[in-house]
Amino acid sequence: MKSLRERLSPPELIAYAANYYFKKGLTDAAGGNISIKVDQKIYMTPTLAGTEYHWKIGPEDVVVGSAKKLKALKNHPRFSREGLSHLSIYEAFPNVSAIVHAHPKYVSAFVAQSKDIPPLLRASDKLGVLTYHEPAEPYSQDQADKIVKVLKENEARIEKKAGAVLMPRHGIIIASKNLMTALDVLERINTNAFVVLAQKLLD
Repeated sequence: MKSLRERLSPPELIAYAANYYFKKGLTDAAGGNISIKVDQKIYMTPTLAGTEYHWKIGPEDVVVGSAKKLKALKNHPRFSREGLSHLSIYEAFPNVSAIVHAHPKYVSAFVAQSKDIPPLLRASDKLGVLTYHEPAEPYSQDQADKIVKVLKENEARIEKKAGAVLMPRHGIIIASKNLMTALDVLERINTNAFVVLAQKLLD
């Protein structure tokens, strides 16, 4: 049986993932973005995909550009505002082929107060304690550089599965070798965040 990555074209896979992570409550209508890199091409959800389309986008809506011509991609009229972080991660980590930025419901409770998320569930052990990038202007190159800095400290985790960075008062960004793994990790993190919160009710 072929996997979704084998059955779908890159734009189709992006469109599928966008619908999936909104339907599962892993991001909201306020924002988020998804990208993949395939054969030196970068495919990315367009700006306002949540607000204007509620993540019901099609392959024709996906922004496509060359990984070797980043300036042209940045100037695309539908380039996502968090796109600078995606491009900086791809430049810093040649083995990364998928990036997901999201606003998961339970993770949001932690980022609101910049509290780290410890791994309570076995499914989250490989990700370690999730921490934050240093304060930076949202959507800026400075923010992108600070995200890369945290990911550099988690490079071994990226090689094995994925690396994740929490964004103060914002959300989370995940880098992985493939999109399905990135989505899997996002869901594990959100479930683990719920468990951390629920412990207070059990104590």
